[in-house]
Amino acid sequence: MKRIFFKTNISFSILTLLIFTSCSHNEDPILSTEKYINIPDPYFEQKLIEQGIDSDGIINQQILKQDAENITVLNLNTFSGFGEIEDLTGIEGFTNLTFLSAANQKIHEVDLSANTKLDTLYLYGNYLTEINFVNNPNLIFVDIQSNRLQNIKGLSYAKKLTKLNVSWNDLEFLNIHNSAIKILHVSHNLLKGLQLTSAPNLRNILATSNQISYINLHNNTKLETLLISDNKLLELVLEQNKQLTHLYASTNKLYNLDVSYNEKLVDLRIDRNPNLTCIKKGSHQNIGNVSLSNYQSISENCD
Repeated sequence: MKRIFFKTNISFSILTLLIFTSCSHNEDPILSTEKYINIPDPYFEQKLIEQGIDSDGIINQQILKQDAENITVLNLNTFSGFGEIEDLTGIEGFTNLTFLSAANQKIHEVDLSANTKLDTLYLYGNYLTEINFVNNPNLIFVDIQSNRLQNIKGLSYAKKLTKLNVSWNDLEFLNIHNSAIKILHVSHNLLKGLQLTSAPNLRNILATSNQISYINLHNNTKLETLLISDNKLLELVLEQNKQLTHLYASTNKLYNLDVSYNEKLVDLRIDRNPNLTCIKKGSHQNIGNVSLSNYQSISENCD
């Protein structure tokens, strides 16, 4: 009986040791998750190493969370000759970032929901098809031109955003529901609709080379520059845009145009509108620079 009891004690001790050892091993991934951030893209990690951000100096698909949290400005455009970033996973660990530049890489998607302090963002020259700014209320400047964007979400949440560049993308419709934006670049897209009635502080609009047939500018009373050549505009009403100084609307389908309300206008380019023969101006209006086709004229009377 004593020998059986002794064997049982040994078995129990071994079992206890195995359980303890197992528990000890199971704790490592948890500790690792808490201490490290996953960086699966070697090119991303290489740029972090080059800048002394990844303190272990080894490409091992991870970076200390503390290393990431110490960074407020991150420029990933430095030339290393190593390759372009395809995966920006791990950027969520840089929670104190205010400036991020990852331009001319090969990034197809990005999650900036954890980067709530961002105020400046350069992601031009990538392969993004959509982007979401719902959790980025501090953005001031965004340049995401030359991607493949079809959808932009959360612009209305970026209540400090003053300049947005989304030119050279694949957008078919864009609604700017943001009173902070002053400068909008949206040229060379596929835009059929551009909704700006909820962007009353716009000063400058670059919307050339799209498919826009109508645009409502009644609420954009502070507008100074409107570049909207190479579209399909049938009409353009500018009665409320009394601050307008530059208007480029060449290569459209306009039938008439009245700029007599735009007394500050100094530069007007309206050539290559086959159905527009006369542009109406005010009796005392002097527009310094005017570009017309040979069949067009500018006059006080266009009857």
